[in-house]
Amino acid sequence: MRIGIEAQRLLRPHKHGMDIVAKETIWALADHHEHEFVVFVKPDSDRACLPSAPNVQVVELNGGPYPVWEQSALPKAVRSAGVSVLNCTANTAPLNCPAPLVLTLHDIIFLEKAIVGGNAYQRFGNLYRRWNVPRVVKRSHRVVTVSDYERQRIIDHLGVAPDKVVTVHNAVSRQFRVIDDTALLAQVRSQFNLPAEFIFFLGNTDPKKNVPNVLKALAILKQRGQLTLPLVMANVSADYVTGVLTQIGHPDLMANIVLCGYIPNALLPVVYNAASVFLCPSLRESFGLPILEAMACGTPVLTANTSAMPEVAGDAALLADPSSPEAMAEPINRLLTDTDLRKNLRHYGLERADRFSWANTANKLVAVYENL
Repeated sequence: MRIGIEAQRLLRPHKHGMDIVAKETIWALADHHEHEFVVFVKPDSDRACLPSAPNVQVVELNGGPYPVWEQSALPKAVRSAGVSVLNCTANTAPLNCPAPLVLTLHDIIFLEKAIVGGNAYQRFGNLYRRWNVPRVVKRSHRVVTVSDYERQRIIDHLGVAPDKVVTVHNAVSRQFRVIDDTALLAQVRSQFNLPAEFIFFLGNTDPKKNVPNVLKALAILKQRGQLTLPLVMANVSADYVTGVLTQIGHPDLMANIVLCGYIPNALLPVVYNAASVFLCPSLRESFGLPILEAMACGTPVLTANTSAMPEVAGDAALLADPSSPEAMAEPINRLLTDTDLRKNLRHYGLERADRFSWANTANKLVAVYENL
């Protein structure tokens, strides 16, 4: 079977959640030697991120901005490649697809009024998805999503037949593991100016990541004299954090924050290993891949009690109401002060992460392709 995989932005050097999922999935699919895979991407610098395998062909397509590339250049290339099925991996797809379509719909957050704001790029992306997804879902042969929670949301919100929507959980890469190499840990601490002990938070400007409430929770702990470790934040600028702190009335908290910039995915496991605690209390997630990444590195996790995060975390993390800074402050303090709790969460987190593998993800996707 000749299977097309759309992964438009995969070659960009700074990868984010859906890029990582697509990359890991393609590497695992390459082990299915009974099939050929044609990967459609936009040209960029990170060509080494894709496997060099006899059953994997990479097609680089120019074609302008995201919507133009997807609606014009991609269908032409799919027709030319002669694939039996096309899997679009990042929520949207061409409306006129020349092959049977499997749509990977990670979430429908962009259709929910509860999540608003973001920068101009994020707002444009949301508008395009709001236009595209309701239409393309109707034309898809199967819709794949990443959690049972999100599957039900898609069925309820878009009126899709239940047998058309399949849950295929994300997984955690083998690079996320416990690291005992003290020289590597010291090198990365120096590179990113990491303190000896710290709380780690992968915040960004997406409103669902809940930066204001996380900072409010830490401000509560600081006022109580309980903020014993600094916060390390990745992927945010000083101007953004200063603005949020001013808005919430706690500009003094900046003295307790270290901004380390963008962390390449190859070094992210080392930073997780260096952290004492990891925070992932998003307002809404369809999966929450960083939860498993931190667990696989042996780092205790606090996440949210909403959407798909309890499904991913199981009993291996502390859960809190992400809309309440007070509700988050108490379990963060427990993680900072209770050594036995951190030890137990480390143990259960490692066990939990082992249950999610990209090989399983690929096996389930191949079954979807074969049974169209």
